[in-house]
Amino acid sequence: MKSTGVVRRVDDLGRIVIPKEIRRTLRIRDGESLEIFVDREMIALKKFSKMTDMDEISKQLVDIVNNVTGQNVFITDRDNFIAGSGNLRKKYLNKPISKALELIMKERSTIVEHGLHDIELVESVLEKYAYVISPVIMNGDAIGLVLIISEQSIGQVEEKMADVVSKFLGKHIEE
Repeated sequence: MKSTGVVRRVDDLGRIVIPKEIRRTLRIRDGESLEIFVDREMIALKKFSKMTDMDEISKQLVDIVNNVTGQNVFITDRDNFIAGSGNLRKKYLNKPISKALELIMKERSTIVEHGLHDIELVESVLEKYAYVISPVIMNGDAIGLVLIISEQSIGQVEEKMADVVSKFLGKHIEE
């Protein structure tokens, strides 16, 4: 573990302030949950993602949708591509999502481009794909995305599949 050189006092209510620069670097937003780990005399904080609990199901879902459609399929949490299937899997899996995808997630609406169109999936890399991007909504909060990406074109089957997978994940996580 790397030291930041930052020292903070614990206040009388047991609180500490995470410096703004560290919050910005780790993309920790106001109101976001952190998971606390303890190991002997060390406390570690990790961003909490409800989508992480869906890891195994997400991997199975992207493989199934890839088998049905033949397209690249990805699932993200709020920060990273957490599951992927298809020939673009290695290119995006476990990479941080772009600010453009964060904005799509905040808008909470499905985006479809049937033909090739510019999209920034990871920061500062503009590429041409046909795609459908559907937000995963849980209790009114956007917690991730389902992306089906094609190097040629997207049809109604892919649109329906993205919608079904995003709704399934949102409902499954709620329970």
